[in-house]
Amino acid sequence: MATLMEEVDLLRRIPLFAAIDPGKLKLLAFASDRMTYSKGQNVFRQGEVGDAAYVVVKGIADIVVETDAGEIVVAQARENAVIGEIAILCDVPRTATVRANDELVVLKIKKEHFLGLMTDFPKLAIQVMRELALRLSRTTSELTEARRKLETGKAG
Repeated sequence: MATLMEEVDLLRRIPLFAAIDPGKLKLLAFASDRMTYSKGQNVFRQGEVGDAAYVVVKGIADIVVETDAGEIVVAQARENAVIGEIAILCDVPRTATVRANDELVVLKIKKEHFLGLMTDFPKLAIQVMRELALRLSRTTSELTEARRKLETGKAG
């Protein structure tokens, strides 16, 4: 079992939280829950209400989208990645299922603590926006390429 100081050190190593005052990180670590998931176990499911964000401590999480054709793994989250923040920032249902690819250890940060940090530390909010914008840019590029391939296939 990790100590409070180990949790603070973990949070400090995550680029998103690096500039936050150590005292605030200690409060965040105290209020967070370390959780372990086995391979194939869901952290949360697409469509659920978002009540927390998660920091990947160890392992890989598959980001899975459910479609009419079945599930598609659209991305993977690795150590230090923050996942699940879209649902709590936008008050929308979870946009994807997150599933342990192997043993997965995460730090669960409740919605009110995550939003409180963003209010107290505007630089954190800017970093979260940048990360979300990068994800949107990648997704747009991938969709554009997929559409191009579809249209090329129809023409041929």
